[in-house]
Amino acid sequence: MNFLGIDVGTGGSRAVLIDENGAMLACETAEHPLFASPEIGWAEQAPEDWWNACLAIIRKIVEKAGAESITAIGFSGQMHGSVLLDESDKPLRPALLWCDQRTSKQCSDITESIGAEALIQLVSNPAVTGFTLPKLLWVREFEPEIWCRVKTILLPKDYIRFRLSGDKASDVADASGTLLFDVQNRRWSGQMLETLEIDPKLLPKVFESVEVTGSISTRASEETGLKAGTIIVAGAGDNAAGAIGMGVTRPGTVSVTIGTSGVVFGVTERPRLDLKGRIHTLCHAVPGRWHNTGVTLAAGLSLKWFRDNFGGGKNYGPLTEEAETISSGANGAIWLPYLMGERTPHLDPKARAAFVGLTASHTRAHMTRAVMEGVAFSLRDSLEIFRELGAAIERIRLGGGGARSRLWRQIQADVYGQPVEILEADEGAAFGAAILAGVGAGAWSSVDEACGATIRVAEMIEPGRQSTETLDRNYEAYKQLYSLLRPAMDIGGV
Repeated sequence: MNFLGIDVGTGGSRAVLIDENGAMLACETAEHPLFASPEIGWAEQAPEDWWNACLAIIRKIVEKAGAESITAIGFSGQMHGSVLLDESDKPLRPALLWCDQRTSKQCSDITESIGAEALIQLVSNPAVTGFTLPKLLWVREFEPEIWCRVKTILLPKDYIRFRLSGDKASDVADASGTLLFDVQNRRWSGQMLETLEIDPKLLPKVFESVEVTGSISTRASEETGLKAGTIIVAGAGDNAAGAIGMGVTRPGTVSVTIGTSGVVFGVTERPRLDLKGRIHTLCHAVPGRWHNTGVTLAAGLSLKWFRDNFGGGKNYGPLTEEAETISSGANGAIWLPYLMGERTPHLDPKARAAFVGLTASHTRAHMTRAVMEGVAFSLRDSLEIFRELGAAIERIRLGGGGARSRLWRQIQADVYGQPVEILEADEGAAFGAAILAGVGAGAWSSVDEACGATIRVAEMIEPGRQSTETLDRNYEAYKQLYSLLRPAMDIGGV
């Protein structure tokens, strides 16, 4: 049996085909057009762009492996988006994305209507701009002519599921990021829906991540080459699916992933709530488990932004090679990675990025290293909150593009002050979606068993004592900078 995992990301979609040993048989990636930003802080994508990308990669996988070889399909994708369909199941407007920051007012309205403490009890999270509910309220307030035509609300990956099967379905992990989901009881929150006047008929049915939601339709079979009737498993939002792909299924092992955003992910046996709302509490893709998540909105994006604007057209390799010649601490240069506002720990869409501590002796190499260290400092913020709430962090596994950089791996070990692990196969959320498909198809009896059979550690990176001491000092300075600079961050608008 072989299992196909499809991840609908921000920059592109990815598909991987694995067997029962976790061996990757085929993989394909297709980019999406860059998300639109009609105004500062806005981020939108056309769902049709996701569909076109998924069509391309599925067809290539089928061409390589054959439709008959694919037993089941699982999904992952960017969380918190808002796909609004009309009565003909056509998108009414571009989807508002996870990084869209336009909804500060709606978040305040939600908090005022529900109450800050009641929000944590009802949906385990505060109202933040990235989540789906504030986006719905923004459309209702500013685009009422569109809102009155909405018949279905889907998350990004679930739009692709719908196009492949005709089923309007989601999973508990992805639904947890809408602010409409009772995370503790793993179901839509009737009280939230009633108070905010959202018709529950607009929402999809929610499944556990390993449950079958439907199968490939005849029409989708003709479009993609997949075999009609091939089962589709619920899957999970990219954070939970990415954690499955890294074998993070039990408490004690934490993943730190640097992609466009940065995510720190730790498993809990029961919902662990942060009453201050600095980190998220969501359902895990493993039935009966939950997770805490801390998010840095501009992690890999920070380095990409620096490369695109100051890298002289170079790729990442030359930039990071330059940075390797600079000692830990970047001679006092510090980067605050708040290019898109920030979620953990500040919950502030108006937070702004900054270089601090620059002198005439600093070079581009110093600044590159400062960017990489600053992102790691931001991720350490989440690890510190995990520890504050009682989590034992016994092992840290690195994933995403940041894990492929030798320098960034070492910087993270030094900043976190403990060894970090790299996996043999780091295929991210698509790999996790494929594993969930295999569990749903009965190849493994549980997600734990599946990860035990497919996930292997390739390398452990130890922290350097002197570097850790230097970076500890810089981190203490870093923690003070947000509050000191915050009064200047409102200049220029949202």
